[in-house]
Amino acid sequence: MATSVRKPVGSLIARTRGYERSVQLLMANQFTINLGFYMLMPYLAQHLSGTLGLAGWLVGLILGVRNFSQQGMFLVGGTLADRLGYKPLIIAGCVLRTVGFAVLGLVDSLPALLAASAATGLAGALFNPAVRAYLAAGAGERRVEAFALFNVYYQAGILLGPVVGMALTGLSFRVTCLVSAGIFAVLSAVQIRALPARRADEGRADEQRESVLAQWRVVVTNRPFLLFSLAMVGSYVLSFQIYLALPLEVRRLGGQGLTGTSAVALLFAVSGLSTILAQTRVTDWCKARLAPGQALSRGLLLMGAAFLPLLAVTAVPVPEGGVGRWLLVAVPPTLTAFLLAMGTMMAYPFEMDTIVRLSGDRLVATHYGLYNTVSGLGIAVGNLLTGTALDAARAAGLSALPWLVLCAVGLVCATALHGLHRTGQLAPLRSETATA
Repeated sequence: MATSVRKPVGSLIARTRGYERSVQLLMANQFTINLGFYMLMPYLAQHLSGTLGLAGWLVGLILGVRNFSQQGMFLVGGTLADRLGYKPLIIAGCVLRTVGFAVLGLVDSLPALLAASAATGLAGALFNPAVRAYLAAGAGERRVEAFALFNVYYQAGILLGPVVGMALTGLSFRVTCLVSAGIFAVLSAVQIRALPARRADEGRADEQRESVLAQWRVVVTNRPFLLFSLAMVGSYVLSFQIYLALPLEVRRLGGQGLTGTSAVALLFAVSGLSTILAQTRVTDWCKARLAPGQALSRGLLLMGAAFLPLLAVTAVPVPEGGVGRWLLVAVPPTLTAFLLAMGTMMAYPFEMDTIVRLSGDRLVATHYGLYNTVSGLGIAVGNLLTGTALDAARAAGLSALPWLVLCAVGLVCATALHGLHRTGQLAPLRSETATA
């Protein structure tokens, strides 16, 4: 038993050590970034509404400002990373998170809370495109494997963060904020001292003299990249349902008591742990047997099929109580969460690699920035429509409709990706296109 536990961890460490030091540092940083972020954010709304006594619309405004400042500034963050270098933007993002999280714990005035929330969102817009572009450059031809490892560290931070945050928030939310700010302060110092400087498009000094609008024109006229971005929006809409539709469905079936709470916790545990334990194996399997476009389309197809267990539940009477009710509440949603994680594992490393290939290794961070913006808008629209569909379907007695729609989203996006693959539009740009 001991060997079976140690082997995946040992393999993870060994794989990580196979990359240059900067890539190892980026992976460790991403774990720590997510640890610091997710130990605080799940408890922020309760702090604002409970401890500070803010009205619900003000809580929504503060959280919305954070999301808007991040999604709306991804393109700017990516552009600055390509123009100024990746390291300064990574450091700037960590410093902003340090200040923003400290302020959230120390102030109670609305203007200060709004400014702190905006700062934490802007921080993500600054370092997210830069980190991914730096990782792609540092990993070279091993980008797919590197992004698979990156996702393991990413998910580990998401999984551990709320647990640490729960323990700290039990003492005081201010303690949680200050510890999180301290984590980002340490990260900032580590980046300054240990992360080597790296610029985009090294050896293309003429491109650094182009205007921002000229660089944006390169990205927004990259038709294969835009088509790919639109086709992949569905993956983000589907994967985000672990935060929206699945908990709502669990609460509907299991109520607000212990049954519902434990079933929701199980969703996140299965999603995170399956990624940590299986991501590299899934990527190895896909890389050995599938072309990148095939891995992407099959991953999206699996994500759409993940909602079939919930579709089946709509045809089953809900037991009044006992083991049968708990199984109905826990098993189908958990199976959906697992299949969503598996589909994401299949697609994510190839998705990140495809963005680099479609950019022609030019303005990579700007491409990541626009891609994140498109994905963020897709999530916002998708969540609005999903929430509306859930309410309307229940009111009309058509509880199967939302799950049918989500299955269809996966099928449509998988078909689109398959079409892009078959027509060669997921292939790298030709050198003359990349340097035009």
